[in-house]
Amino acid sequence: MGKFVTFGEVMLRLKSPRHERFFQSPSLEATFGGGECNVAVSLAILGKDAQFVTSLPDNAIGESCLREIRKYGVDVSAINKVSGSRLGIYYLETGAMQRPSLVVYDRAHSAFADAKASDYDFASIMKDAEWFHVTGITPAVSQEAADAALAAMQAAKKAGATVSIDLNFRKKLWKYGKTAPEVMRELTKYADVVIANEEDIQKCLGIEAKVDVTSGKLDTDVYKELTAEVKKQFPNVKIVAVTLRESHSADFNGWSAALSGKTGFYVSRHYEMHDIIDRVGGGDSFAAGIIYALSTYKDDEQYAINFAVASSCLKHSIDGDLNLSTLKEVEALAKGDGSGRVQR
Repeated sequence: MGKFVTFGEVMLRLKSPRHERFFQSPSLEATFGGGECNVAVSLAILGKDAQFVTSLPDNAIGESCLREIRKYGVDVSAINKVSGSRLGIYYLETGAMQRPSLVVYDRAHSAFADAKASDYDFASIMKDAEWFHVTGITPAVSQEAADAALAAMQAAKKAGATVSIDLNFRKKLWKYGKTAPEVMRELTKYADVVIANEEDIQKCLGIEAKVDVTSGKLDTDVYKELTAEVKKQFPNVKIVAVTLRESHSADFNGWSAALSGKTGFYVSRHYEMHDIIDRVGGGDSFAAGIIYALSTYKDDEQYAINFAVASSCLKHSIDGDLNLSTLKEVEALAKGDGSGRVQR
């Protein structure tokens, strides 16, 4: 089994306690997180040989971040350490009821944002890679990060790895002069697997979908047409996995997904998620789940999408960016055990 490599920025996450507004209490909870890092950690916990590639400041904060990633069994040997730099930060205020969650970024000129493609030996990193994963957050950070993401995807393809991209549109980040479609359509040409929601596909690829996520009911036929159009415009893409979130309120969502695969179109189990603890990282846990499932249960795309949705559903019950759910827990839910009964 080869390595599962991810590339992107990890940040310091500063969150207001519980569901408080920013500085309602004079404290912030400090942890670490970021799209591709979250995926690497989840894959490692599920049992894959995961490697995370990024740039970190060569100081005590960077070392603390490195230790946190390493403790979950993720290979951090290719992380680039940069002197005189900073770690990106994001502030999180968790919503409740009809008040949405709020994210504020402070990541300009971080160690990762300013790192160049030449700072990473992607040819060597991808030598034994079975899978490479990146998100649309990475090329949104800076031109340098976009160039590095492209170089990583090209190296992964050359090495024969399966390449996945989670489109992950972040409107607050596209500020350096390029539009999302301008960059993301080029990157998607190197992907075998595309992971997204309907907004990501519209905003990153410019492919329209008639979807109202606030209506309380989603028409899966729309997603069948949408994923087919992605494959038509990008013939290199073999699989498109789309998350279907019904947002009733900040802490009550319907959750399912659809997959346009090699053998057909599949819709997952549906979960009614009440009293959500933390939805940040929910998409990353889905991405890790679909990567794990597609690489493990290669002949069962229906189970693969059920596994990915189960993995992400469990993440919504866990505080922090990281999905700490085990393989047994995900498999149990994917197979129908959602009772929540105490395990003795």
